[in-house]
Amino acid sequence: MKRYLVGGAVRDRLLGLPPAERDWVVVGATPDEMRAAGYQPVGQDFPVFLHPETREEHALARTERKTAPGYRGFVFHADPDVSLEDDLRRRDLTINAIAQDEDGKLIDPYGGCADLDARVLRHVSAAFVEDPVRVLRVARLHARFAPLGFRVADETLALMRAMVDGGEVDHLVPERVWKEMSRALMLERPSVFFETLRACGALARILPEVDALFGVPQRADYHPEVDTGVHTLMCVDAAARADAPLVVRYAALVHDLGKGVTPRDEWPSHKQHEHRGVPLVARVSERLRVPALLREVAVVHTREHLNVHRARELKASTLHDLLERLGALRQPDRFALILQACEADARGRLGFEDSAYPQTDYLRAAAAIARGPKARDILALGHRGAAVGAILRSRRIEALRRWMARQRPSPSSGDGPDPGATE
Repeated sequence: MKRYLVGGAVRDRLLGLPPAERDWVVVGATPDEMRAAGYQPVGQDFPVFLHPETREEHALARTERKTAPGYRGFVFHADPDVSLEDDLRRRDLTINAIAQDEDGKLIDPYGGCADLDARVLRHVSAAFVEDPVRVLRVARLHARFAPLGFRVADETLALMRAMVDGGEVDHLVPERVWKEMSRALMLERPSVFFETLRACGALARILPEVDALFGVPQRADYHPEVDTGVHTLMCVDAAARADAPLVVRYAALVHDLGKGVTPRDEWPSHKQHEHRGVPLVARVSERLRVPALLREVAVVHTREHLNVHRARELKASTLHDLLERLGALRQPDRFALILQACEADARGRLGFEDSAYPQTDYLRAAAAIARGPKARDILALGHRGAAVGAILRSRRIEALRRWMARQRPSPSSGDGPDPGATE
């Protein structure tokens, strides 16, 4: 019975990165022997055990055989006669097929160390095509390691295309797609994940609403990057640069889906795209089973992002109603998330990556003013029912009007037009 550290823990150590978790492969043992040694069984599909002290996962060396489409269509064989090399052969990429024994010696039968040095993501064997999740994993690892100069090997990208063409990707379940996508969105350059999926044709199968944005033009004077798909990925990266939470990054990804259905004869203008986009965002969120907070913020951001961009042009009553729709008066935390997403949209444009976004401070200040009048003061005057809401709205609008009158016109920042003016 021998155990070997495998996978990401070895790979990340060789790259000088802190490993997130440590996984082990055990060779030459049976499940009964593992239990007798104090290991706790946890695996359902194949034998996986938790170490009695470290609680790290230890899996028995195994091989697998494809029996049906999708990522669940496998039969596993775990037996003491399965070698370490047999186990490593079933892994996705060579850089994940490196093992280390308890003395620190590396076992690298498939050239993973050379590919680490060459900064290449390469499949271990032709069996790569049997698991559609690997398309997502390669795209995510490409996004994770792109800042280090990694690329996907041409032959591996060709296999990924073959998997898409053969319909294997169509068997991915929403939970696995969202799991990989949400992890990718939290990386330094999440755009690489979507670019890699697009390069192999998988984006059109997994996120056709996002794929449809590529090739759709916008006005170059407001969007120098022109292409709506490029703009979308720039927005996601802008949210990442701001270290925004997942909810903001997801909202940045889907906020312009309405531009993908703009009639061609209206290009490069996209009037009403924010309203066209709302049902698309709801559909994508439902299909991928996106958590409720993320889908709710994404819908509000999609519907209101142009109004936020134009906030300083609005009259008091319109500004008040916008603040209410953004949740500024009742849900300040959600309001802050939407403002972050709008900043990402404004900075997700070529040449505007570091531009000022005064709308954020303006709307925060306006929200503070609008929260001044209180319902309890109106109730104290004897008003009840619908009259309370009407009077409260009137007082808030008047407070905003007085506040706006005291504001001096903001000088041009020199950063170019607001993105809202493009539509």
